[in-house]
Parts: sequence; C-alpha cells; structure tokens
Amino acid sequence: MTTTTQLKYFDELKRTMEWLAQQPKVMFVGQTVAGPGTFMFQTLRDCPKERTLEMPINESFQMQFTIGMALAGYIPISVYPRQNFLLLATADMANMLDKIPAISEGQWPIKVIIRVATGPDAPVHPGHQHIGNYSQAFRELFKTIDVVELNNAQDIFPAYKKALERTDGKSTLIIEHGNFYSEEYYAKRMISSQTKFS
Repeated sequence: MTTTTQLKYFDELKRTMEWLAQQPKVMFVGQTVAGPGTFMFQTLRDCPKERTLEMPINESFQMQFTIGMALAGYIPISVYPRQNFLLLATADMANMLDKIPAISEGQWPIKVIIRVATGPDAPVHPGHQHIGNYSQAFRELFKTIDVVELNNAQDIFPAYKKALERTDGKSTLIIEHGNFYSEEYYAKRMISSQTKFS
C-alpha cells in the first residue's frame, strides 16, 4: 500500500467519531470534548455539541461519572488525552467497571468505551509524564475490559464499531497514538514497517 492510498489516521478517527455521534445513546464525556484544548478535540470538532459533555480535570470522578451514565442506559465514550492521566482513574476501572459483570452476576450488562492516547512527542516533546504507553499493563490488569491498541488507520473504525455493538457485557479501552495524527509521521512509520517485512 503506498502512502497516497493509505487511510489517514487522523481522518479515519474523525470520520469514526462523527459516525459514533449519530448512534443512539452515545455521549462523549471528558476533557476538551466540547471545546479545544488537546489534539484529540480536533477529531470531535464537528460532532453535535449536544452529544458532548465537558468534564473538569478530575480523572477519577470522570470514570465514576462514566460508569453512572452507563448504568443509566447511555453508551458513554470517556475521553482521556493521555494514558499517564488515565492512571488516576485506573482504580475505578479495576475495582468497579471491570468487576460489574461479577458483582451483578451478569444482570447489569453495561457498556463503556474509554478513548485514550499515547501523547505525541513531536514536534515539541511535552515531557515524559505525557507520553507513556501502558497498554500491556492494562491488558494484565483487567479481566472484562478489552484493551485495543490502534496501530493502523484501517483498524480504527472496526475497533470502535465492535466496541459499540458488542453484546457480551464487556467494556473496551481503545488506545490511540498521538504521533500518528501527523500524516508525515504516520507515512514514515508505514514505510519503515513495509521495508522491515519486505
């Protein structure tokens, strides 16, 4: 696949977010979902404002609020711009969201989509507390939350569609890579990958 025919990572994310915003019961919850502030907002900028709910910078509260929305019948997409800061909500994920199927003996089949990114380190490095990737640790920690890492643009829409439509009572943590929002960075990575395996 040449760089001219590749799906563009940012464009595919934006298209997917706009599709999700049209689905019943979906609400985007989080930091800078209703207004600019992080790189992730650009994928939500054209979504209907009534489908976005801005949260204060309180990661644990946001996750608890997200779980409450799911129990009330919504399908919340909880947005965290950095994995480093999602760590502050991990106790709520591990002790509540991940355990709800067991606690309720399958009687509360809620569904949460957690959208998080590995922060970009270019063109300006934001500091080491912004670029962590804890995907493997999350996989080992959770039993009923699927952890999906989006390494290729063509994986984006299917991953979110599966997370939205699943009926197995599981939630999904979807990890994006901020560096891939840059078309130039993504194209270089794809060329490097193709060269490695050719």
